[in-house]
Amino acid sequence: MERQSQKNYGTALYTIITVFFFWGFVAASNGIFIPFCKAHFNLTQFESQLIDFTFYGGYFIGSLILYFASQASKVDILNKIGYKKGIIAGLVISAGGALLMIPAVHSGAFIFILFTFFVIALGFSLQQTAANPFVVALGEPESGAHRLNLAGGINNFGGLMGPVIVSVILFGTASDAAPKAVEISSINNLYYILAGLFLAVAIFFAVSKLPEVTSDEKIEASPKPNGPLVVMILGFLMVAAAAPLSKLTGIPNSTFVYSSLVIIVGALLFAFTVKKENPAKWGAMQYPQLVLGMLAIFMYVGTEVTIQSNLGALLNLKDFGGFAESEIQQYISLYWGSMMIGRWTGAVSAFNLSKNARNIATVIVPFVAFGVILGVNHLTGTDVGNLYVYAICITVMIVAFFIGQEKPAKTLAIFGTLGALAMITGLLTTGEVAIFAFVSGGLCCSIMWPSIFALSITGLKKYTSQGSSFLIMMILGGSIIPPIQGELADSIGIHSSYIIPVLGFSYLVFFAWRVSGILKSQGINVESIEAEGGH
Repeated sequence: MERQSQKNYGTALYTIITVFFFWGFVAASNGIFIPFCKAHFNLTQFESQLIDFTFYGGYFIGSLILYFASQASKVDILNKIGYKKGIIAGLVISAGGALLMIPAVHSGAFIFILFTFFVIALGFSLQQTAANPFVVALGEPESGAHRLNLAGGINNFGGLMGPVIVSVILFGTASDAAPKAVEISSINNLYYILAGLFLAVAIFFAVSKLPEVTSDEKIEASPKPNGPLVVMILGFLMVAAAAPLSKLTGIPNSTFVYSSLVIIVGALLFAFTVKKENPAKWGAMQYPQLVLGMLAIFMYVGTEVTIQSNLGALLNLKDFGGFAESEIQQYISLYWGSMMIGRWTGAVSAFNLSKNARNIATVIVPFVAFGVILGVNHLTGTDVGNLYVYAICITVMIVAFFIGQEKPAKTLAIFGTLGALAMITGLLTTGEVAIFAFVSGGLCCSIMWPSIFALSITGLKKYTSQGSSFLIMMILGGSIIPPIQGELADSIGIHSSYIIPVLGFSYLVFFAWRVSGILKSQGINVESIEAEGGH
């Protein structure tokens, strides 16, 4: 009986890990879907980036709903209904969104398609909040981090496969005798399959006997953070309302788009600088490392997403190869594959290896991951010969790993600096040098989530759980920063608009330096902090 139980848990683990694959698959597919929709609907670069706005906005709104509901009821809502039911509900919501895509594409209304992305992401938000503690619970506690690393690796593989599969569905393979006649309805089968898979996993969880995963952490009543959070909602809505407000007032669209960033950053700076006479009422936001960390997650996710979301338009330029929408998948998949390279390399430390074995694996694993990327693209008939030179960027990343010594602050500073330098290189050059410089931003972003997270929640004590939920909300950056770059691209050109990720990486370097000082002033040894997990 005990063996059967263990078997069920193993099956449950592998099933839930497929959900991690879906998250990566759908998010990375946007890099193909955005330029496709831009051409199909004749959109501006800003309008095309509204796909990211609604997708990552779904994550933001979903986490906010859970937070405010728990604050109002003084009960952890997800804990009360159970993580298992939370995952099932999230899967059903995402399945509903996937099915909505069918009438959305037939309607030809871009706003309807945006709404379906929002619904899918709303379900993802609920799944992610419940799935991480659930994965930890499906086995021995001490091996929980290993299961999360495995799940993260599958998420990255989904990110690699998404652009490749969606490109084949929309445009056919590179070896086809003639280019496939593109119809937006080509994606119907993809979303039927996704909806079916979501529902199948939901049914499996519903009928499976799984461990009860609950948390006995008390909900900390902290009314003061509600103000900055509400202001951030207004900043988020400013992007959605930019076009209507511009028509109504005659004020340029850009004024409203850029003001969204000012409002959100302003809300966080207020929380950082305001005198906290009653710290308990501020909860996790009483800690400066958490507030600066919220802005760091915002900048990191926004930078990670905006580099590839605007890449299709960049590659369309004559100076960058003049690639059609059907020809960019190898670069989009290489970008998300770069995230996989970095995270697989970071996961080496999760295994109990000798120092020499770990050093050897740190050199070999990234090139194995690179081989997987080349193999996946080769299978679609794509000539990957021009990608071999990217091994130089991977070598630089490996050296950076050794210099960082798995210390979050040092690692974040090194990779943030490399990211900024890569973006500047891309801005000052054209052609393949610039393309690979921009794509290498994926290598630089790959290790940032666990590093920022670890530095931000250190020293929060009983507010650690609340601080974690605030950090997850800041996935909002993926919703706000791509439209800002899109708006800038419409005025100064897509190439010059890559100044945006330069600024993002620069803030992350500042954060690594500033938070180190803050933690030292609190008597915390920054060198002893370990980064675990990943996004």
